[in-house]
Amino acid sequence: MTQDTDLVLERTLDAPLALVWKAYTDPEHLKQWFAPKPYEISECELDLRPGGIFRIRMVGPDGFDTGHGNPGCVLEVAEGRKLVWTSALGPGYRPNEAGEGCESFPMTAIVTFADAGNGKTAYKAIALHRNMADKETHEKMGFHEGWGTVAGQLEEYAKTLGVNA
Repeated sequence: MTQDTDLVLERTLDAPLALVWKAYTDPEHLKQWFAPKPYEISECELDLRPGGIFRIRMVGPDGFDTGHGNPGCVLEVAEGRKLVWTSALGPGYRPNEAGEGCESFPMTAIVTFADAGNGKTAYKAIALHRNMADKETHEKMGFHEGWGTVAGQLEEYAKTLGVNA
């Protein structure tokens, strides 16, 4: 199903599906794990409906700051199973301007979640790009390392939600 212009990350997370979904879809929870440490998410807006906003601001100790960032657009939500969002569009499906760094190319993320049994979650993230150049740019920026690190942080954070429930 994936194409040459897609990047894929798959993991089995050692955390229950309901907690992984909660960690991924609640802005206050998302801020805790969505950036590879020592970077962090200082601002997050997420409206879980088609046409809703998906916006993060990532900052780092090296002075890295995405600024307020171009807001992305939620395209699809299947409760507990799937979240699709894009940087190509803003809220209300309005086309976005290209930014810098991570925002220099449009991308659509398809993130799926499934019960893997024994309190584990099958997690898959696919980043769709319009062409090979954008895919290669994203890959060189550290897609596999960064998104892999973040998947581990999601796993660890989701487990804490169960402890604190």
